This record gives sequence, structure tokens and C-alpha cells, in this order.
Amino acid sequence: MTAVPQTKRAWKLQEFVAHGGNVNCLAIGQKSGRVMVTGGEDRKVNLWTAGKPNCIMPGSNIDEFEPVLSLAGHTTAVESVRFSNSDEMVVAGSMSGALKIWDLVEAKILRTLTGHKSSVRSLDFHPYGDYTASGSLDSTVKLWDIRRKGCIYTYKGHTNPVNTLRFSPDGKWIATGGEDGLIKIWDLTAGKLLTDLRLHTAGINVIEFHPNEMLLASGSSDKTVKFWDLDTFQLICTTEHDANPVRCIKFDPEGACLYTGVKDFLKVYGWEPTQCYDSVPIAWGEVADIGITSSQLIGASFSKTNVSTFVIDLKRLHPHGGIPHEEGGQQGQPAQQGPPLSSSHGRRSFLTERPPTQSSRQASVPKEDVEEPNSASPDQEDRESVADIRDPKDYQEIFNPRHRLDHSPGRTQEPFQAPQEDEVFPEPVPVKQPAQPSVRAGRPPTSSRIQQARQKRELPPTAKPSKPVDVPQPKSEPKEAPREVERAPREVDRQPVAQPPVNQRQTSPAGVDPNDFLPDDARVGASAKKMDESAFLQTAEQGHQIMSSVLTSRTKNLQTIRVMWTSGNIKTAIDSAISMNDKSVIVDVLNVLNARSGLWNMDISASLLPHIKEHISGKYEVHAEVACESCKIILKNFGPLIKANLTAPPSYGVDLSREERYRKCTACYKQLMDIRQVVEKKCTLPGSAGEMFRQLQIMLATLE
Repeated sequence: MTAVPQTKRAWKLQEFVAHGGNVNCLAIGQKSGRVMVTGGEDRKVNLWTAGKPNCIMPGSNIDEFEPVLSLAGHTTAVESVRFSNSDEMVVAGSMSGALKIWDLVEAKILRTLTGHKSSVRSLDFHPYGDYTASGSLDSTVKLWDIRRKGCIYTYKGHTNPVNTLRFSPDGKWIATGGEDGLIKIWDLTAGKLLTDLRLHTAGINVIEFHPNEMLLASGSSDKTVKFWDLDTFQLICTTEHDANPVRCIKFDPEGACLYTGVKDFLKVYGWEPTQCYDSVPIAWGEVADIGITSSQLIGASFSKTNVSTFVIDLKRLHPHGGIPHEEGGQQGQPAQQGPPLSSSHGRRSFLTERPPTQSSRQASVPKEDVEEPNSASPDQEDRESVADIRDPKDYQEIFNPRHRLDHSPGRTQEPFQAPQEDEVFPEPVPVKQPAQPSVRAGRPPTSSRIQQARQKRELPPTAKPSKPVDVPQPKSEPKEAPREVERAPREVDRQPVAQPPVNQRQTSPAGVDPNDFLPDDARVGASAKKMDESAFLQTAEQGHQIMSSVLTSRTKNLQTIRVMWTSGNIKTAIDSAISMNDKSVIVDVLNVLNARSGLWNMDISASLLPHIKEHISGKYEVHAEVACESCKIILKNFGPLIKANLTAPPSYGVDLSREERYRKCTACYKQLMDIRQVVEKKCTLPGSAGEMFRQLQIMLATLE
């Protein structure tokens, strides 16, 4: 039918269980793009090789891999991780605010640093000095001297958690982005703030410096990417609003374009003027990090205990143009004019006269921060930290101290092989052909030609059974093919199930147990034989009628509130919603107020805080999340006002407006203190729920 089969532009490389608890953070090596570090609720830091087929449990539904290196020593969950620029060190920040720095060449702990009051959210290494920086949930940024085991300087200015930070290419600046929507540029030598970049309307998720030019890119929860001129500190341009928040960005190594990761898409942007060169759909969900290696982009995401990696062929994307396997309609290569837009646009270079490493280290160190204590017993903590080499062969290959390797799984680093394009998701039997290259994708092929390697490659020993319909084989083979449907049949309701729900739904409801949705007397099995078809349908219809009546009542209540709201009586509409005694309606109202935070005032806050407390202490996580967001808005808008009124000295004479304001502030303060007691009990919850309550607890502490 077709003489030359086409290969995919994007595909899934592998999926595996990475930790004994939920995975909290992930980072890809900046130099090689082939090594990956993860941190989890199990308090461990694990290192992995992208695409390595070292499956130790080939019979399981989700592949289980052995990490190359496992680092233990943290006493609380690991919340953030980062490789150094040479991939020779890893820094990991924990929920308690402690940092641990590991030497991967020697496989040992270098330093344990303490000083943050809360969870570490962001990390970065100085480009050529023995320093690292950390941003925390406590809204501070700290610069650390790795050699002296201490905090050099603490940068204060953000009002919310610091989500991301990056050193400039010359190591003289540091850019930080917070949940408050601000980007701050700090001068490391002077230890002061240079400027604020304020045009984002939501939290900053990621920032990146251009590799050569004085240019900064930022991605935000407001679903845009903005480009900033670092010579004038002015906005150059911004992208159109995406459908989802921007999760990660990375400049092309030559600086020709910007790769942007959003939910289930990779987008390629240019600037001056703003344009989207290409958009690639890929089912990676909320992508956590991206790296570039061998003309391919590696993306990684995590869900619960699982990590998934994906590959995108950059040679098949604009503005790099198409190659023979490119889809039709792009052979004219109109976007090949894209790279010169940025690389030869005449923009000034980023401080090209970079000083030598030693002098730059001395010049970039401000006065030591005397307020920050060092670790109480760093030597003891270091002794308790253990580096467990799980795969000695791979460890020697990647981090061999006797050879200054480029820290890659192989010395040749040939690209991963792309599976063939297909129209539909086949059953396990047809999947056998594209899955073959994925089993050994982490190792160099025997031929430099990708197409020849796909035809001549032999299966490795782990994929020894070659019978097409045998269940264990698909579980070992398709870990790089962008389809998990073949692996779903029997054990999907195990712990890692939540990982790939999208692809599973495309063929069959694998992993969904109908018994979970049926009453006891209607369960599938022996007892189901007692019911005929009519009785079964009648039972299902009763549940449907109950749900339908609930939704109908909720709709009528919301319509009543909407009539009052649109007439301008917002306070009356909210009082009416409260009187309806329907928790779902209250949550709907809170969602509207959260979307338009300017509608909040002291009257509305005093009325809704008791119900916010009720939802925070309730059993529904979605309701608690909405209530926490409302509480944060109240604290941000009125926290200083409440504190100022309660601590102000009494006034002389009669001031009715002040007395009324004092009464409202007192009522709000009492309710917020009640909420604080509830939040303190829930801060120990694992995962994102616990993180949400811990963040709210820090904001509530500002009222003291």
C-alpha cells in the first residue's frame, strides 16, 4: 500500500514505577538529556537512564525499573531536584526545608544545608561556581556556598512561594518567579533587587535565560509565555493564551526557538514577532521537564508512583524543517526562515566577557548572611545519607570517575528510534513491529541508519518470548510506543493504574471494575445471575433518577442566585446561597469569587468564612481545594488590614466607621484562627493535598 512507511514525530519511550511512594518532582540532565533524577514521598532520590530496558519484573502491568543510583538521607518527602550543568552533582530539597547535595562521580553526599522554614520548591546550580540557590514555600530565596556549608544571602521580596529560579549564563544575576505572579531579577554581587517584571496575571511556573542573548522567557499559569529584554527590562512580546498552564520551557541549544511544554502538547515559539512554528500533540499529561539530546527532545511526566518518558524528533519540527519522513504539506519548509529571527536579529549578547571561574566565584559572593544558621549537625546528617548503587555497570558507564565522560548512557548517543506511524491503535499483535526498537532504545543501534537498525535489530534477552499474543511480551515491548492500551487488561487496578487513562479509554474500559458502580445484589459474578435484565435496569435507573433530581435542584438554586447576582445584589445573592444549605452551591459561588478576586470584601469574607472552614475540614478534596484558594485570597487581600486593626491602639472619641471595621476584622480573625486549627491537623497529609494545606498554614501564620 505504501512503499516507505512513515515514522512518528512523537512517541512514548517508557513507563515505570519510580518510587515506593508518590513521585513529587523530576528533572532531566541539562548536559546529556539522557539521565533523569526523581524525588518522592519515600524520601529517596533516584537516578535513571532514559530508555534503558532494564525491566526487573517483565510480567507486571507497568514496567518496574531499577534505578542506576538511589540516594537516601532525607527525613521528609523530597519536593524538588536539580542536576548541575555538568550532570556531576544533584541537589534535592525536602519538605522540611533541608537541601542535600550529592557528588554523582564519587557516589557520596557533599553537603547538607538547612535554613528554610518550609518546603523547597525550586533549585538551581551556579553555572561555574560552587554555589546553589533555592526557592521555598516560605517565599524566600537563599544563595548557598557548597564549600562552606552555609547560606551566603537571603533574598526577600516575594509574597508567595517561589516556584522557579535560574542563574543567568554569566552567573551574575538570578531570576526568580513566584506564585504571586512576579519575576524578580537579583544582582548577586550587590545582593540587591534589580527590577520586577509584573505583567503575568497568575503564578510563574518556569523561567529560562536565552543561551546567548540578553533575553528571558517565562511561562505562567495564566497560560502564556512572555519574552523579556534584559537590557531594558521591558516586555518584548507574549504568546496567545493556551488552553492550559505552561509547565516547562527550554531554548533551542542555538537559541533559534523556544520549546514549550503544556498539557498533552509541545509547542515551538519564535519571537519578534511572536509566532508558533509548530504544535505537536503528545499524551504526556502535565509534563514535568524537557531536555534535548541527539536532535531529539526528551519529555518526562509523573503520576502517583509512575514516571513516563516521551521522545519528539526535532528534525521533523518547524523551524528546523522537514526530512523525508515528514508528513505531507510541510515539504516546502516555509518555517526554515524561523531560526534567523532570533539568532541574527541584532540583539546584544548576554555579557559575553565572562570572567574566569575562580575570579567569578569571588566576585559573585555577597556578604555572608549572618542571620541564617548552618545545619545543627551536618556531619551526622551526612553520615546518615547513603548512596546505593543499584546498577554498577551503568553507574561506571555514566559516572566513571576515571574518565571525563559526557555523562550519557553511551559514548555515541545515537537517537532513539521512532516507531512507525499508524492510523488506529491496534491490538497487541500488530504492535509487535513498532515496539521492537523501543525495547533497546536506550542502547546504541548496531547501524547508524535508523531504518536499517529497526529491520535488523534483535530482541534483547528480557523480551525473549516472541509469541505475539503472550501477555508478558506487550508489557515489556511497548514501553516506548505511544500506546499503553495493550498492557491494560488484567492488573490495571493495581497501584500505578492512574497513569495512562487517556489511551486506555480509546479501546476498552480496561481497568474499570463494574462492581464499583453497582449495588451488592447487582454485582457481576455469581450473584448477578439472580437478577434478570429488567431488574438490573430498574436498579440502575433508580440511581440515575436520584442523581438527576439532585442536579436539577442544584441548577434551580444556581439560577435563583444568578438572577440576584446579575441585578447587582452580590451580597444578597451570597446570603441566599448560604440559606439554601447546599454545599455544592457554596462551592460554585466560591469558584466564581476566586475567578474574580476583586469581588471579595470584608462583608462577604465574614459571611463565607464559616462555610470555608466547613469545606476545608470536609472529606471532599475538590471542595477543600476551592475553599483553600478562597482563604488564600482573603488573606492576601485583607490579611494586613485585619492585623493592623487588631493591633492598632484605641482611638479617642467616637468613630463609627472604625468600630464597624474593627468588628468585621475581629469576626474574620476568629474564623481564620479556627481554620488554622483545622489546617494544622491536615498538614501531614501526603501529596498535593498536604502541600496545599501547608501553604495555607504559612499564610495564616502571618496574622500573628
